Amino acid sequence: FVERCEKMNQNIITLGMIEIRWYSVLILIAVMIGALIIFYGAKRKQIDTRLISDLIFYLIITVIIGARIYYVLFNLDYYLKYPIDIIKIWEGGLAIHGGIIAGIIFLYYYCKKKKIDLLTITDIIAPALILGQAIGRWGNFFNQEAYGSITTYEALKHLHIPNFIISGMYINHSYWHPTFFYESIMCLIGFIIIFIYCNIKKCRKGHLTALYFIIYGIIRFFIESMRQDSLMIGSIKMAQIVSIIMILIGIGIFIYSFKKEKYDK
Repeated sequence: FVERCEKMNQNIITLGMIEIRWYSVLILIAVMIGALIIFYGAKRKQIDTRLISDLIFYLIITVIIGARIYYVLFNLDYYLKYPIDIIKIWEGGLAIHGGIIAGIIFLYYYCKKKKIDLLTITDIIAPALILGQAIGRWGNFFNQEAYGSITTYEALKHLHIPNFIISGMYINHSYWHPTFFYESIMCLIGFIIIFIYCNIKKCRKGHLTALYFIIYGIIRFFIESMRQDSLMIGSIKMAQIVSIIMILIGIGIFIYSFKKEKYDK
């Protein structure tokens, strides 16, 4: 038996007009854990922590703004009618691909200004980013968004999905695939792969960045084939196009790394 949940409680605390939402708290937790991983990576690379502190501060702001702008642009008709809702990021509506694009642009500018190697910095950020995504996806659960196609209770139980998730995926009198959960688990596995890889001797500059692009590109392409609320260009899912580009970029970085290694020898 599972308690059917038509409307998830999105708030952790409600004190009069003050609401603290799960979505915001989970994003904050993801950012904090990600920052710790970035500092750990920077220490291993012997990079000035003050430089990293500034980088993290500006990067967080840039990524959130980029993720929101990307989402708003693909839902422009709605936000032109209700422009005040653009600032309501606590209600959901952050597109990770927009955050990645904005983040890369900022990192290029920052690294050029500070005269530090871009791939060295992205290698430090890669494991933090994919783990942060694994955590942040749970915000979609409490907002009851980013779910897949209609399914049955029996099918979800057969997949050994916890009851509280099944309950949360009972929306509009139907059960839905918890694609947020699938993506979260896959991102966690991706983090483990990247973390293990970064500790092997053959891990060279750019490899962790390449791994992130390839792993998350594959994950998101697969997940997007199941999702019902994808951002679209006509009949094409934009996230799948970006995912293919990410995979190609990752392969390109690997090829560049191996060619450079051979040339340097």
